[in-house]
Parts: sequence; structure tokens; C-alpha cells
Amino acid sequence: MINYTPRKDLYFMITDIIPIKKLRENALIPTYGTEFSAGADLYACIEHTVSIPPHETILIPTGLAFAIPIGYAGLIYARSGLAVKRHIAPANKVSVIDSDYRGELMIPLHNHSSLLQEIAPNERIAQIIFTPYLKGTFQETNELDATERGTGGFGSTGKF
Repeated sequence: MINYTPRKDLYFMITDIIPIKKLRENALIPTYGTEFSAGADLYACIEHTVSIPPHETILIPTGLAFAIPIGYAGLIYARSGLAVKRHIAPANKVSVIDSDYRGELMIPLHNHSSLLQEIAPNERIAQIIFTPYLKGTFQETNELDATERGTGGFGSTGKF
């Protein structure tokens, strides 16, 4: 086994200030689990434990509103521990938070299990990653450039 320690001098990070407004006094500011975590943990801003029935979805407030920079989007992903151990994940798999949205960030958590699941106050419920995006201009055409794959769809590569 190779002993590998990443060299911090080889990495660069683009950071930006993300203005956050607390909409509720007990809201918690997102936190990064480690120095190189891509996603910042989002917390449930609830007064009491909330139950999510089997195969149901409940909106969980974060108590926060964001001012995401223009040209970026906030992508909401599941927390792997919550998804794997308790079968709870965002209902739409990945939520897109646009830079012009200023309302409260609500997380639609879905219980994929057959057991009642509970979310506690201040529990880490999802993670947000800020990513740049390209806005396309669509142009209709009669032909598209040829590729090796062509029109091969699901399963066409023979790999899963």
C-alpha cells in the first residue's frame, strides 16, 4: 500500500463569500466537515423532532436564505450517511437553487424505507455545493455532428 499525503501547495481553491440571511433565530450556518469537503452541511431548523412516514416526503426548513453569486447555482445533495444508514434523501435527488432565489431554503426529504424515520432539531439533513454553470443559447439545426456513440442510449456501451 502506498502512503500518500496530499500536498496542499498543489491545490488551489476558489472561494467566494456567500451572503446568508437567518430567517429564524435558531438557524445554523452551513459547515464543511473537512478542509477539502465539496459540500457544506445544511441543518434542520425545527423546534421539535419531525417524523417522516415510510415512502413519504416532508419539507424541512433550514431557516436560511442565500444570495448565490450570478453565474453559480447551489446544488443540494443527500448526505451519504443519512441516505445509506437511514434511507433518507432529498426527494428530487438533486435540487438546483438559482442565484436569483432569495426565499428560505427548504429541503424535501423522502423516506425510502418502510420504517418511520425522524429528523431531530439541528440535524444535518443535506449538503450544498456551489458550482458555476454555462447558460446555453439554443439553435435548432437539421443535423448534429457525428460521434462514435451516435444515438446509442441506455445500456448501449455494454457497461453498467
